[in-house]
Amino acid sequence: MINVLDAITAAPIAQLAQIGPGGWIAIVVTLLLAIILLAIVAQFASLWLQCLMTRTNIRLIDLVTMRFRKVNPTVIVRSMIMAVQSGLTKSYPITQRKLEAHYLAGGNVPNVIRALIAAERAGIALDWDTAQGIDLAGRDILDAVRTSVYPKVIDCPDPKRTAGTLDAVAGDGIQLCARARVTVRTNIAQLIGGATEETVIARVGQGIVQAIGSTDSYKSVLENPDNISRIVLGQGLEGNTAYEIVSIDIADIDVGENIGARLQADQAEADMRVAQAKAEQLRADQRAREQEMIARIQQNRAKVVQAEAQVPKAVAEAFASRKLGLLDFYELKNVQADTSMREAIAGPAAASQ
Repeated sequence: MINVLDAITAAPIAQLAQIGPGGWIAIVVTLLLAIILLAIVAQFASLWLQCLMTRTNIRLIDLVTMRFRKVNPTVIVRSMIMAVQSGLTKSYPITQRKLEAHYLAGGNVPNVIRALIAAERAGIALDWDTAQGIDLAGRDILDAVRTSVYPKVIDCPDPKRTAGTLDAVAGDGIQLCARARVTVRTNIAQLIGGATEETVIARVGQGIVQAIGSTDSYKSVLENPDNISRIVLGQGLEGNTAYEIVSIDIADIDVGENIGARLQADQAEADMRVAQAKAEQLRADQRAREQEMIARIQQNRAKVVQAEAQVPKAVAEAFASRKLGLLDFYELKNVQADTSMREAIAGPAAASQ
């Protein structure tokens, strides 16, 4: 019995001893290839089974080559499964190669697929090329589709940027402080290249200020604030923007200052200052004229003094020529003394006259 067992084991050992170095290399290479194949199958087995179960037509070799092309197979498989299960492949030319190309371009493949599914369910016209173009442009296509289905509300002015209000002055000079809420939905056709929320807020604010300024009285604005909304809506503010304005509602409106009265008061004060300046100028002119008259008076007094200085000379000449006698001279002095006495009795008022 022992001899039989020895004979059986001795035969394979003898065969292995007969294998040369080349045979051993072939065996090792074969084992390595088998191990690599088993590792690949183990790594992609789950994804490959999902592809088989969902009929996405993605082969195992495709999953392996995705890894070499720096493509995440999980993202592509999950996105393709969503597209197949939702029926997108029947309406859109979605293939594995297109998903890989969009992934390599830096796009968000699952987001685009979800957006296409939501658009198809909501009846929104959106094709694959437009969706991936919007996604590559940096816009959130899924959020855009959701906003198109469920419009969102924007505060005007934006409370995140400013805590103020939209201040405008009516025709009667009364300031009104308003806040508005703008309901918008995404315009998919103008999403690429269209202006953002900031532009919509700025345009709506400008329209409200212009509408309030065109009213005759602030009372009409307070009575019918919806008129402002209708006027602003009729201006087509959503042109060249990524949104369509659904409604503009005046959320709050307060009465501010009386700008007209303040401007009138400022104008009156300015006019008063101008009048005061003119009066001061006139007063200065009169003072200058007064000083000129005083100078003329002094000049005339000088002339009078000069003329009075000639009187004694004339008297002396009259005495010399015997035209004036001594009695006549004394009579003249008496008349002058009498005149001076009368002026002193009459007082300064009579003297000034």
